[in-house]
Parts: sequence; C-alpha cells; structure tokens
Amino acid sequence: MVRTMPTTSSRSLVGRHDEITRVLALVGTAEKGEGGVLVLRGEPGIGKSALLDHAEHAASEKFQVIRASGSEFEGELPFAALHQLCVPVLTRLDSLAAPYRDSLLVAFGLADGTPDPFRVGLAALELLAAAATERPLLCVVDDAHWMDAASVGALTFLARRVAAEPIAMVFAARDSGVLRGLDELPGLTVGGLSDAQARALLAQEKTVTLDERVRDRLLAEARGNPLALIELPKAGGFALPTPSPVASRIERSFRTRLAELPADARLLLTLASADPTGDLSLLWTAARLLGIDVPATSAVAETSGLVRFGTRARFCHPLARSAAYRAAEPERRQVAHRALADATDPVAAPDRQAWHRAQAATGRDEQVAAQLESSASRAQARGGVAAAAAFLERAAELSLDPGKQTERTLAAARATLAAGQADAAAALLTSLDTESLDDLQHASTDLLRGQIAFVQGADGAIRGPELILRAAQRLAATDPERSRECFVAALEMGLLVGRAAGVMDRVLDAARVALPASGPPDLLDALVLLNTEGHHAGIPALRRVLTGDDTDGTAGWMRAPALATVLAGELWDIDLHATVVDWLVRTGRDTGSPMTIRLGLAQTALSAVFTGDFGQAMAAIAEEEAIADAVGDLPQLYPRVHLAAMRGRRQEVLDLVAEVMSRPAGQLTANAHWATAVLYNGLADYPAALDAATRAVAGGDLFLTGIALPELVEAAIRCGENAVAKSALESLLERTEPAATGFALGVAAGTRALVSDLEDDYREALEHLTGSPLVLQLARAHLRYGEWLRRTGRRRDAREHLRTAHEQLSEIGLEAFARRAADELRATGEVARNRSEHTYDRLTMQEMHIARQVAAGATTKEVAGRLFLSPRTVDAHLRSIFRKLGVTSRRQLRDMPDLG
Repeated sequence: MVRTMPTTSSRSLVGRHDEITRVLALVGTAEKGEGGVLVLRGEPGIGKSALLDHAEHAASEKFQVIRASGSEFEGELPFAALHQLCVPVLTRLDSLAAPYRDSLLVAFGLADGTPDPFRVGLAALELLAAAATERPLLCVVDDAHWMDAASVGALTFLARRVAAEPIAMVFAARDSGVLRGLDELPGLTVGGLSDAQARALLAQEKTVTLDERVRDRLLAEARGNPLALIELPKAGGFALPTPSPVASRIERSFRTRLAELPADARLLLTLASADPTGDLSLLWTAARLLGIDVPATSAVAETSGLVRFGTRARFCHPLARSAAYRAAEPERRQVAHRALADATDPVAAPDRQAWHRAQAATGRDEQVAAQLESSASRAQARGGVAAAAAFLERAAELSLDPGKQTERTLAAARATLAAGQADAAAALLTSLDTESLDDLQHASTDLLRGQIAFVQGADGAIRGPELILRAAQRLAATDPERSRECFVAALEMGLLVGRAAGVMDRVLDAARVALPASGPPDLLDALVLLNTEGHHAGIPALRRVLTGDDTDGTAGWMRAPALATVLAGELWDIDLHATVVDWLVRTGRDTGSPMTIRLGLAQTALSAVFTGDFGQAMAAIAEEEAIADAVGDLPQLYPRVHLAAMRGRRQEVLDLVAEVMSRPAGQLTANAHWATAVLYNGLADYPAALDAATRAVAGGDLFLTGIALPELVEAAIRCGENAVAKSALESLLERTEPAATGFALGVAAGTRALVSDLEDDYREALEHLTGSPLVLQLARAHLRYGEWLRRTGRRRDAREHLRTAHEQLSEIGLEAFARRAADELRATGEVARNRSEHTYDRLTMQEMHIARQVAAGATTKEVAGRLFLSPRTVDAHLRSIFRKLGVTSRRQLRDMPDLG
C-alpha cells in the first residue's frame, strides 16, 4: 500500500479548537504588523508538529513561511538551526549594515572572522524584518528542544523583539527537561485528547480495523496521544505490543514500516536521517557513492510515508527520523556518515565534514581528532562555545597521543564551562588521569575546578577561589608570573564572594608566603601590603601601581581593570575610576566582549549615581540589561539598587534587595545593605539605617566599607549610639587620610562633624566638595550643616544651607533627602518650593536611554544597535516618549532637562 504524509490541508485536527484559535490569533496579529511568539509544548506525538503544519497552511497565501527544526544529532554545530531558518531570506543580506551582515556570514561559516556574539540575534532580526517588508513572515521551528545552544540564544533573543514587526514565530518543543531560554517565552501546553476526541480520531483513520476490546486497550494506552492513536494499530494490529512509553511505541511503529522496505531504501533513509540539513544535492551525492540508484530507491522510500523528497528531505515526524537512524546497525550508520563526509565540500562546510568523519570513526584517529580541533577553533571564533566543547570532547575521545588527549579534554572542559554547563565540565575533568598530569596541567585543572565550583554556587562560591589559590601555589616555584595571575584571579573572585567569607585574606596571606616581594611592588604586592600593614602603608603603594606605567608603557590598572574599578573606590579617586570605566566601555564596544562592556556600563551607572546624573545612570542600566538579555544572562543588580536607594524609592529598594538575597551571597549583599542604609537615612528611619549600615561594613569589603561608614556614623549619632559612631569614624579616617583626595577629605570632614559637633568640620566639608562633580555629597553636606545650625538656634543661617540643600537634592532627584530638607526648612519657618517633575520620572529606563541617544543626535538605527532592538521598535518607543514628554520632534528632545 502506498502511504502519503498527511497534512492539515488533507486532514482536520480533531480536538484542537483552542490551540488552533491561539495559533491563528498570533498569525492574524502579525498580519496587522504586531509580531509575537508562541512555544507549543508537549510530549512526543501529541500534535505539536501538526499544529505547526496547520499554521503554515493557514498562512501560506498571505505570509512567507520559513521553517527550521532542531536535530538530536546536530547539537554540536553552532547556529545550525538559525542558519536553516534564514537560508530562504539570505538574498536580503546585502540590505543589512556591514557589521550585521558580517556577523551572520561568520556565524553561518560563510566568512572568516570573529562575530560580535551578541550582535548575531539583532542581525537575524534585521534580516527577517527586511524580508517581512514585502509580506508578513511566519517562522516555524520544530523540535526546538534539540536546537544547538547558539541558535537557541539567537532565536530567543529575536523572539522577544518582534513585537513591532509583521513576524509570527511558532516553536514546538517537548515539555520534558529545561528548554533554556524558550521556557521564558509565551507558551501553550498541548495536552492529550479526551476519550471522545480520541475515538473520533480513530474513526477518521481508515488504515486498520480494530475490534472493540483492542480499541479500548489502545485508547487506554495511548492516553490521548494522537500520533500513538494513528501509528500503534499499524505496529501490531489486534496483538498490541507490550505496554511501553508512548514515544518508544510510536518509534517502534515507524521501525515496522522501515522493515518493510528493501535494503537500499533503508540505507537511503539512514543517510537522510544522518544529515539534518535535508540538502538533496548532498544526499544524492552520498547515495551514489554507496551505489544507490537514486530515482528508483527514493520513489520506493517515499511509499513508506516516512519521508518526502521535495525541495529537501523531510520526515513525516521527528520520531520517524529518529527511528530511521536508530534502526540502522552501528556499522551502517558509520557507512552513512562516511559517505556524507566524502560528499561534503571541505572548503564550504569543513565543520560538517569533520562532524560526519567523527561519527564514522571506528576507533582512535589522530587525523580526525585534529580536524575536530580545527572545527572547535572555528566554532569558538563564531561564538559557538557549545559546539566547540562538543568538537573538543569528541577530539579527546579519538586522540592517540595521551598528552594531546589531556590538553583536548582540558580545552573541552573550558569550552563546556563557557557554554554554561558546569556539571558537564566537571564530569570531563573526572576523566583525566591525575597521576600523569604535569604541574602546569595540575594547575590548569585546579583553575578550572575553581571556576566550575564558583559557577555552581552555594558552597562552591567559597571553594572556587580556594581551588584557584591552590593553582597559584602550585605554579609559584615553576611559573611565578602565571602564579601571580592566578592569585589576582582568586582575589577578583574573592571580591565577588565578599570579604566576610575570609577568602581574600587567605589568598593574600598565601601570596605573601609563596611570592615574597622582590623589587618594585606590583598589584599583588600592594594588596598584600594593604592587608598586612593597613591603609597608611597600602594606599600609597596601591596608587603607584595603578596610576603608574609598567615597563611596556601600559598603565598599571590595565593589568586587572575589573579589580581596578573597586580599588579606585578604595582610593577615593573618581578620576581614576572614570578613566578605567571609559576604557571598559570603549574596549567592550571595540572587541564585542559582553563581559567587558557590561562591567563598564554597570560602573558607568554607579558613577552617574554618585555624581547625581540619574538620567545617565538609567540609560547605562538599560543598555547593560539589553546586553544581558542578548547573551541570556541576568542583569547586574547593584547599579539598580544604588539608584533606587538614592532616589528614596522604598518599595523598589526592598524588592531589589529581596532579589539580591536570592542570589549567591557576597559583595552583592554588602551592596544591598549599603543601599538600604542610604534609603533609611534619607527617610530619617535611623534605627533601620543603623542596622543596615552595620551589616554593610561587617565584612570589611573594599570600597563598600569605606562608602558605608559615613551612613553608619550618621545613623548611630541620630540613635544616640555615640560609641558606635566614634569607632566607625576612626575606621573611616584610616581610609580617607592616606587617600587625601577631595572626595575623601570632604566625606571625612562632613562625617567627623557629626561626631565632633564643630562648625569648622561642617565648613571644611563644603570647601572640599564645592566645585567637585560629587554634587550629591555636596548637597548632603549642606543638609547636615543646615540641620546642625537649626539645632543650635541659628535659624536664619540654617535657612540658607537648607534651601541650597533642598534645591540641589530636588534637582538631582534624591527625593527622600529632599523631603528631609523640606521638613527642616519648615521647622525654621520657611516653606520649601515644589520642584518640577524630572524628565526621567516620566520615562522607563529603556525610554530614557533612547531619549538621551536621540537628543544627542543618534539615528534610529544607531539606537537600535545599542539596545538590540529593531528600528521599528525604537520608533514605537519614540512615539511613546514624545507623548509622555509633550513634544513632537527629535529636535525638541535636545532642550529637555536630564537629556543632556
């Protein structure tokens, strides 16, 4: 009997009214220019693919439909699914700006180079948006749970940004396991059919006749799974197979149909199942290499109903493809992969050829291992770290030389960790023969184990730096320079854990013993000095190292720029901090490094908070969050919590602090306590501020302790805890006196005034801070001085400073402190004037970023590139911004406050 592959055009979908309505509503909305996404979830055979077919058939007249599917056997190839989806519209590549066009070409292996890893998704969005200008676009992605990691990231990113485009995206994925980014997208779980619906579906099928008892048993075992209801009767007729999982039963049905085919047809289907691209040219070439009569054999294969050879090879269901592959003996699969490798162009698709050769290998093969290693390098250059990890792991398995096997295993573990699979990376390290490792390999293993432990969180957050410390100690005698790098890496990780855990102190103690200073101190020596002899000895040494040049002319802070952002705060040096942050942002943009630019933007926001430019802080936060979303990571929280605290937004701070506490403890926790102390000092809830500030300084964290001590002194004085205030002031002066910057001296004098009750100290604070960019600290200094003058009965003098404080605090946006100043003014007999609303109070953070960029003259495309949005989405935001601000043109934005 000739079987055909049924489609929704030839068979109605029984019992899927609600699902069809939801899918068609998505398609209808996209036709009107408002894109959307839907992820269909459910067990194998439940009808997800049928719903995709239904959507494709319904949209075929008005939409351009493009399809892709994940492959169980292709997860190693980076951007494979994204490439598959984009192939029909690649003719529009030339319409993209060069950076985006090049990113896609490199990502798809069509050009050499290193793409901007978080620009690929935006480039794909630009490409699909360009294709949708003529006709709306329907993107159908089946078996999304099997997509390669790089494609998942890019398509998830794209799916979140099609709202302003005539693009509908429908994914189908199994509901078992974690769907990575897909589980955060709008979804619909496709369940089983009811008993009545299942009976109706059986009645609709005319392929077999069942007696009532067999039908009842089939209905019970199929549990409403449509594919099971259709396929299981074909697998056994009246004598049904022994009960087993539905997916296995369905696959067995497909295998039964395979067994009916001649040997050549089965081999052709093995070939088709082994090549996920469905490229008929490749398939026919490989088939001829195996002596298969292509026209005759392909016609016979199609009679099974399992596959159709149209514009490409397409199986009737993913389980059919899986059945065709698994039904073949291992030797037959190796023959198929060998033929596909021989048929693959080594220049146009070297990685796919390497992949097939690796699957065809019957034992260790150094030549194939070397080819896989080259593929891993190319994959990593294209941002496909998951693919690189898979290539390297297989290369290690095929290695003949034990030394190369170890190096490839270590490289595979690094790539696996970079791909976010810490447990898999740890498993790779357990395969190493530790007895055969040399010192360098032992150190590399410890370093990796430390990074893995840190990523795994919980106790690993402390174990991570300890393991890196062990690597540093192991290298101290044989490679002092690399040892110092490991010590600094352990310190940076220790900073994230927090000083309270004791990690930093242990690292510095070990460094002092293992690498005693010899010659001019470097960064590690200066930190050891700071830790052992205190700030008076350590701060000058640290400043010399960070601000001086190395022998090669490189500024000292460039050796560890991430650490330098914290150390600049410990030095109370806002100019050094600005220099480092500017370098981080520029370097991040130039190199496309997400980690570097995100750190730079987070620190830009932090700096803007301290200098009172809340609009800039919001814009930087919005851009950092956009990049975090683009790379599938969580955004940095500390800039948000600092900004909310300064603005006096109580509920927002408490919500952010709760989120902070849900993440691994460490310096982020100290940030949260400091922010809470600022919030409550602004609200004049001094007992709460005292508790929070005490927690903030308890760990002795670099920078945070120094900046939190003034909050502790103020809260303690207001609560009558004079001894606590005096002790905290002494700790503050130990830090500020050797720093001796205007920032340090101004904060120290203002804090000292709270304890000494001397007017000269209040005046000294104003002298040091006046004219500095730290308008926030200056405004608070005026407030404290005005409060002191009022309490001493000098109401007229107090009004001057309280009025200045209220104006400055209101202008900046420190709402809680401004209310405090207003209350103090009323106590002197003067009513504070109401200030007009800030521009940024009416906009979201993302809108603030767009408004500032446009006010500075940026084009829509330039703004879209910064925030990883489509130009149409940016224009939609601009319309909202115009409405909120009461303007009608870009030119008018330039004159708006807070947008300069």
